[in-house]
Amino acid sequence: MRRMMLVGRSESGKTTLTQALRGEKIHYSKTQSIHYHEVIIDTPGEYAENKDLAAALAVYSYEADVIGLLISATEPYSLYPPNVTGSVNREVIGIVTKVDKEDGDPLLAEAWLRLSGCEKVFQVSAVTGAGMDPLLAFLMEDIEIWT
Repeated sequence: MRRMMLVGRSESGKTTLTQALRGEKIHYSKTQSIHYHEVIIDTPGEYAENKDLAAALAVYSYEADVIGLLISATEPYSLYPPNVTGSVNREVIGIVTKVDKEDGDPLLAEAWLRLSGCEKVFQVSAVTGAGMDPLLAFLMEDIEIWT
C-alpha cells in the first residue's frame, strides 16, 4: 500500500479520513502535531495555513509515496495556488471531503484541486463511506514506489 501524506486546512477532514482509512470508529480529534501511521501521515491544518510551519510538510513529504491535498466540499475558497503540485517530487492527488454535506459544492472543490495541478481527484465522505473504495483501490495499486 502506498504511504500517503494528507495536507489541508484545519477541519478539512484529514484526521477523519485517516480514521476511516484505518477502519477506526470516527471521533473528533484535533491534530496538533504530525501523526505518522503505518501508511498515512496526518498533518495539522496549521502547517498548510502558516508559511512558517510549511517547511515541516516539505520534510515529511519525503516519507510519503503520494501526497493527498484535501479540500472540504463546504470550503468557501481554496488554500492552494494554481499549479502548486509542480513543486512536489511525489505524485499529488486531490481529495474532496465531506461530499455528503448538503451545503457543500464538491464540483467546485474538485475544480480548485484540478487548478492546483491534481490530475486524479477523489470525492469521499469518511462518515458515510461514499467514494472510499476508489481511493483505497488507488492506494493499493501495485506500483514502483520511492525507496
